[in-house]
Amino acid sequence: MLLRILGIGALVAGGLAVMVAALVAMVLLGPVVFWIAWNVLDFGHAVGLPELGLWGIVLATVFLVVGWFPKVVITGIVFLVDPSWFHGTAQVHWPQPTLRNFVAVALLALLASRPHAHAEKHRRKGARSRMREG
Repeated sequence: MLLRILGIGALVAGGLAVMVAALVAMVLLGPVVFWIAWNVLDFGHAVGLPELGLWGIVLATVFLVVGWFPKVVITGIVFLVDPSWFHGTAQVHWPQPTLRNFVAVALLALLASRPHAHAEKHRRKGARSRMREG
């Protein structure tokens, strides 16, 4: 009775809905940013690579945001699923110095650097506390 009067159930449900919405936004935001940089701003073409489809964008986004070991796992999965992918040829070159390419590189760098900056912050904090103890 008291919980119903205070609306605790509605508060918990609302908090859960906000948490799920934030998680969905985070999962979708990375591939959308990569898609904008690669296909919309045409950065892939600027460096001599083709446009990517949905799964290529998702894999490339995950590849950018994870650490070293998951990158090795992704590379292994791609190699096992489609080994001929590694035998393809591309004429990769440095892109022209345009504002469009700068924005695309900045977006891709944002994806690649965000999780690592967070991990580095925790490492520095742990190193400082060990220095104070020792």
